[in-house]
Amino acid sequence: MVCSSDQQLNKLTFYLNVLYGISVKACEKKHGRLFTGGARVFGVPLENLERVYVPDFGLVPDFLVQACSLLTERLCTVGLFRKPGSLSRIKTLRLNRGEDCLSTALPYDVATLIKQFCRELPEPLFPSDLHTALLKAQALPTPEDRTSALQLLSCLLPACNCSMLHYLFDFLYRVSQRCNDNLMTSLNLATVFALCLLPPPKQTEMSEDRLELRVLVLDTFIENPQLFGTLLGLLFDTGLLFDK
Repeated sequence: MVCSSDQQLNKLTFYLNVLYGISVKACEKKHGRLFTGGARVFGVPLENLERVYVPDFGLVPDFLVQACSLLTERLCTVGLFRKPGSLSRIKTLRLNRGEDCLSTALPYDVATLIKQFCRELPEPLFPSDLHTALLKAQALPTPEDRTSALQLLSCLLPACNCSMLHYLFDFLYRVSQRCNDNLMTSLNLATVFALCLLPPPKQTEMSEDRLELRVLVLDTFIENPQLFGTLLGLLFDTGLLFDK
């Protein structure tokens, strides 16, 4: 994963415009640090959450790491993330700060908590300023162009958002790889997470067509988590040769 400098961010936005006709401003950088001992999990700004360093991903919310680690042992669960958990059990888990009693929680409850955690962040993981550009990328003529444009756009995210989304998409990819058992393809998972990760700024903007575009954006990232937030492989393909 890369954390681009201001000069590189400017080049990214330039190439997005020149190569794909997508105009976008780079998201505001959030310089986070490792927090410990936080009392809340849900509804807390991402940069203020207790986070742990995960190799290849960076700083990721501790709750998400623990929840995904637990579900890793239960990837065969049918309808994981689609079937809701128990409202009463989930309420109890939330009152106990979520992660403290995850080890004994049922997989549907943990999966529901992950969706609630993403949905209740004060700011969407994909900042609203990027939504139009992400959806516009789906109108590009070839799958290669669409994937490359989305990869470039992912590099514009603040570092804390990028680390968490990269980690989450990598986990959802592993869930999708067990779709013969759990019946959850990458498209199924993208549909479930569309409103959690890419909520419309206004409900009136959520037409069926625009919802489908949001799903396609997430499906691309779930199927290609290794591309998220990194320019590796794009440097020569698109001419994005950055100065050191």
